[in-house]
Parts: sequence; C-alpha cells; structure tokens
Amino acid sequence: MTPTPAHPGADGLPVPAGPTPRLPHLAEDDAQGRHHGEAGPLLDSAGVRQAVTSLLSAAPGASTVVVGLHRAGHRALIAHGRTTTHHDAAPSTPATRFEIGSLTKPFTALLLAEQAASGVLDLNDPLCRHLPAHVLLPPGGHAITLTHLATHTSGLPRLPPGLLCQALPALFTNPYAGFTTDHVLRALARTRLHAPPGTRVRYSNFGVGLLGHALLGAAGATDYAALLHDRVLAPLRLHDINCEPTPPAGTTQATGYWHRRPRPPFHVPGLPAAGALRASARDLLTLSEALLAPRTTSVPPTLRTALKEVRRPRLRLRDNRGMALVWNIRTRPDGTRIYHHAGATRGCIAFAGFNLQHGTALVALANTAPTLGNAFIQAAYTALITLQP
Repeated sequence: MTPTPAHPGADGLPVPAGPTPRLPHLAEDDAQGRHHGEAGPLLDSAGVRQAVTSLLSAAPGASTVVVGLHRAGHRALIAHGRTTTHHDAAPSTPATRFEIGSLTKPFTALLLAEQAASGVLDLNDPLCRHLPAHVLLPPGGHAITLTHLATHTSGLPRLPPGLLCQALPALFTNPYAGFTTDHVLRALARTRLHAPPGTRVRYSNFGVGLLGHALLGAAGATDYAALLHDRVLAPLRLHDINCEPTPPAGTTQATGYWHRRPRPPFHVPGLPAAGALRASARDLLTLSEALLAPRTTSVPPTLRTALKEVRRPRLRLRDNRGMALVWNIRTRPDGTRIYHHAGATRGCIAFAGFNLQHGTALVALANTAPTLGNAFIQAAYTALITLQP
C-alpha cells in the first residue's frame, strides 16, 4: 500500500542476479502444528527447491525474507537473514513480524463476510447505511455497496482526494500518517467517481479503507484493530497480527528498508482496513490453511462460513482473471484457480496465495520496499505454482 499509481509487485520483472542463499535447514509441521523433523515432503523436488531459493534472493536490499509453504497437509516455514542490516541484529524466525500493507485487505474482507454471516449487515448494503449521518457522498455514491468496495468496483479512485498533497513532505517515509479518519470521511464529498458503481474494476485503497469504517459503523464499534481481533484474529488463534508498531512480547519485528535505508514504522490512521496490519509468516500461513479447508477449521460457525464466502468468485475478468472478496483469482492452464494478494509499505513487501484444487499455499515476507528490479511478488507467485502435485 503506497501512494503511487502502480500496483506493487508488477509481473514480469526478472529475478535479480546475485549470490544465491543456501536454503536453511528447516522444520516441518503438519496442519495441526505437530513437529515432524526435516521438511522433506515439501522440498523434495528440484523445482520447488529452486523456486524457494530464488524467492529468498528476489528482494534486493532486504536483510530478511521469511517464507511459509503448505502442501498435502504439511507445512514448512523458512526464515532467512536478520531483522535489520546490523550484524548483531536478532535472527528472523517464522514469528518475526513485517508490515504487510495491502495484504491487510483480505483480513478486512474476512471481517466483512463474518459480520454478514452473523447478521450484522448484508453484503449488498449501501455504504451510506453504515457511515455517520453527517458524511456526504459524491454524485452516484449512494449506489456504492459493501460488495463494490470489496471487489474494487465502487468507482472510487485509488486514494482519497487531498492525500497526495498532504503526503508530499513524508512521501518516502510515512505518507499516510497525517491523514486521519476525519480527513477520509470529509474527502468523500469531494470525490469524483471514475465509473458507475459495479461497472469497472479499479484498485482502491480508499474504497477498502471506507469499507473498514462501514464495518465499524455496522458493529457499533470505533476501533478497527479491536473489532478484527475479536471477530477474526482471536478465533483463528493468530497471535502475531495487529496494527501496533511494536511486536508482542517474545516476538521480533523486521525493520523496513527503502533503497537500503531504514524506514520508520508505517502509520495509516485514516485507512487502517486498507493497510495497517503487521503479521508473521506463521500466522499468514495459518490463515491460508484455514481458507483451504474451512470445514476442518476449529472456529465459530459464522467465521467458518466467512472463510468459504471470501473465496467465492464474484467477477470474471479478461485474461483468465477474476475476483472474490478482495482476493485476486487467476485461472491456471489446468483449470485450477490461484487466489493471491500482495501488499507493500515504504519498507516491506508481502505476498499470500493458495490453490484450492491443489491444496497448496505460500506466503512470503521481505523487509524492503517494492522498487525497480525487485521481483519478489513474481518469484512468490512462481514458487506457489511449483508446489502443485
């Protein structure tokens, strides 16, 4: 999530040349977390090993990359490097947290689906129903529904009007930090829709950020992080994920880098639902496994329903692409569908993806911003494909 027009992690960038990291000795668990020793079943093919090795070196400027894999009921977590570039920094672990930027959005979609399953709202409710009464909508804005926001078909621009001008002094450090909830809601009245709601896909941080405010209004809550924790994170036992800039006791956090320069902690007070979360690879992998098999996940029935609902394809686009609630879908030549989403801040980059038919998932985190020559997202996507049986 960065205030630039290009979506982070563009396809097609070559994996940069450079020293190839040695694949660490790693441990494997099954889906229930029982230890089984070395991760042979997941890394038993040369293709998978090469893809993972390439992924570990695909983010130039990162001091650490952490990857999580799942296939056939087995998982592996690979932590490479240290939390900062200092030689005495703590080694990274599967529990090390990273800023995940727009990878926050799938969590917001899951919260939306859980509230729908609980009867708090309907997916087709108009946005205006759950915003404060004083908020003014743009012309045509009364037609925007919650599903439009979650499928990037609201017609809203990528960013709220006024954010870029306000962000200029901190564009390369903390561009969202001064843009509050009040700024976001007042910006809505000054917004011009780029298309009638429901007619065109246009990626929008603004839209998913507003979805978060609507979810708070529907629930009678005031804190996105607290609502997400109570309804999604705690039931799924995701202990490393929250919006706080400091990690929970007993865990570490990666310092983000931009062109090898450390970045301050990322803050996005007005649009937390679009990009405020920090997360570990182990928790992102746990979420991916729950999305692969909702029926066997030990969570309340409403959350189990939500895990299935966010996977349901909503749009069919060109070039074998589609959309579920927030998740991008790509149909592979074998007819299976890969669900994927990426995220970035000024210091970190993140990827999560899964294939329902193959029962595979991959998550990847690096502590460097997406820049020219950074092929991390494409390398992660490629590594996920190699996991197919």
